[in-house]
Amino acid sequence: MHNHKIESANRQIRFVTHVGIVCNIVLSAVKVGVGVLVGSIALVADGIHSLSDMATDFAVLLGVHFGSKQADESHPYGHGRIETFAAAFIALVLTIGGAAMIYYAALDIAKSNIRVAHTAVLVVAIISIISKELLYMLTKKVAIKSHSSALYANAWHHRSDALSSIAVLIGFVSLKFGFGYGDQIAAVAVGLMIILVGTRVAGDCVRELTESAVDADTIEHIKGVINASPSIRQWHKLRSRMVGREVFLDLHILVDPALDVSTAHEISESLENALHEQISRPVNITVHVEPDMPELRK
Repeated sequence: MHNHKIESANRQIRFVTHVGIVCNIVLSAVKVGVGVLVGSIALVADGIHSLSDMATDFAVLLGVHFGSKQADESHPYGHGRIETFAAAFIALVLTIGGAAMIYYAALDIAKSNIRVAHTAVLVVAIISIISKELLYMLTKKVAIKSHSSALYANAWHHRSDALSSIAVLIGFVSLKFGFGYGDQIAAVAVGLMIILVGTRVAGDCVRELTESAVDADTIEHIKGVINASPSIRQWHKLRSRMVGREVFLDLHILVDPALDVSTAHEISESLENALHEQISRPVNITVHVEPDMPELRK
C-alpha cells in the first residue's frame, strides 16, 4: 500500500508536469516570435521566462524519478531528499528570475526607453495569463494532494510567469494612456513578488533539510489514529520528520502485559496499517512495544 500510494502520486506529478512542458514550449515560441516581430522587449523577456519554466519542469521530473527510488544500503531512509533539492533549485531559479526582471526594467528606465503599444502584445499576454493561471491551479492541486514540495514550487513558477505576463499587460495599458515607463514599473513590482515566493520556497526546503517535524495538522491526525486503537493503553515518545514526501515516525506504545509477543506484534502491525490508510502522506513507522506497567508510564 505504501509503494502504491507513492507511485499513484508520482503518476499525477508526471502528468501535470508534462502538461506544463507542452504549455511552456508553445507559449515561449509565441511570445518570443511575436515579441521579435513587433519589437516588444518585454514580451521577448516574458517568453524567456516561460522557457525557464521548462528547466524547473525537468527538475521536478528528475526529482520524482530519483527521489522515489527504493531505499538501499547507502540510503536506508530512501532518496526523498532529492525532491527537496529539486524544490531548492526551483526556488533559486525563481529568485534569479525576479532579480533579473528588476535589473532589466531598471536598465530600461535608465536608458529612457519608451515603448510602443501593439495589439498583438495584448492578445498574447491575455492568453498567457489565463493558461498559466490554470496551470498553476492544476499543479498546486496535485502538489497539495501528493505533498510534493518540488511540484508546489513549480506551481508558483507557473504563477510567476502569469504575473510577468500581467506586467506586460499593464505595460500595454500604460502605453495606451501615455505613460511610457508603465511596463518597467510593473516588471519591478512583479520581480519583487517572485523573489518573495522564491525565498518562501527556499525556507521550506531549509526547514526540511534541518529535520523539522511534520506539520501540526498531520501530527494531530496521527495522534487521533493512535488514540483510536483500543488495544493501545498509552503511548509516548512520538517523533516525526520528513524525508521528501514521506513521513518517518517512531513511538512507544504500552499494551496489556499479559499478551504474548505475537499478539503484541499484531497490535503494532494494525497501527501501521491504520496510519497507511488514513494519512494522505506515505508513512514509515517504527513502533516500540512495552508492557503497561506503572514504571513505564509517562
